[in-house]
Amino acid sequence: MRFSVYQESQIGGRKSNQDRMGYCFTRDALLLLLADGMGGHIQGEAAATIAMQTMGAFFQESAKPTIKKPARFLEDGFFAAHREIHRYRTVNNLPETPRTTIVACLIQHGSAVWAHCGDSRLYWMRSGQILARTRDHSRIEALIAQGKVDAAERDTHPERNKLFNCLGAPTPPKVELSRQAALQAGDLLLLCSDGLWSTVPDEALARELHGNTIVRAVPALVRAATDTAGKRSDNVTALAMMWEGANNLENTTTISTDLLRPGMMTSTIHAPRPAELEDADPFSDSEIEKAIEEIRDAIDKSSRLTSKTQL
Repeated sequence: MRFSVYQESQIGGRKSNQDRMGYCFTRDALLLLLADGMGGHIQGEAAATIAMQTMGAFFQESAKPTIKKPARFLEDGFFAAHREIHRYRTVNNLPETPRTTIVACLIQHGSAVWAHCGDSRLYWMRSGQILARTRDHSRIEALIAQGKVDAAERDTHPERNKLFNCLGAPTPPKVELSRQAALQAGDLLLLCSDGLWSTVPDEALARELHGNTIVRAVPALVRAATDTAGKRSDNVTALAMMWEGANNLENTTTISTDLLRPGMMTSTIHAPRPAELEDADPFSDSEIEKAIEEIRDAIDKSSRLTSKTQL
């Protein structure tokens, strides 16, 4: 596989950044992830962190070096993350469960499959045109689909920020899966939080990414969103990947997985915290490491049970 990838996140006008992003890959599979902790509930950053770490650990366990059933992998990973968030609440005796939106994309064999819960989005673009984008699990989108509200009201309607689907809610998430998308060289995939798409129109996103490299376009888009929203800016996070297949000319930002040995995985999934909030953050590094270890144990047990079932 050959691809270019770039990611950036800014705190905006908020006191903390509850967005999380990252990617991991083997020689033949690439997983892109973005989660947006929900600020209307406690410890949204914890929910986003758990979702990222659970999916990363699940990918490491499952990609050998590809995923046998991509859609099933994404769905199972989301449900596992949902359960881990609820377990985190129980262990820490919290008054409510932290919540997060999430969008993920798995790429292998030149095709992409994505899934999402909430209003974190994925855009698939080609030659400056948007071929597809995820549909927000929000009250406003439901009203538009029912014909009760005009699409032109999407950005101004009072119901636009109300979500009915996420990880960590009392009821299990409804995981929306895409069909398999065949990628061509030059295709772009953009994962972003609502801090970006709610401020920068879709046409502007496509135009900027088509006219510049992702290394230039992503920072420019994030900056445009924070500048436009000003002090009211939400956290703004974007992760973009340009697919180059196997035959494009080499450039300095291209990642080639051909040299990775079987069994090797590279990952950028982490949960950075602003330095000024280090002491106040209740989700410490030791807690994260403990959670990862427990997640891996759970995955091991699940894998053994699956193997027995298949026998």
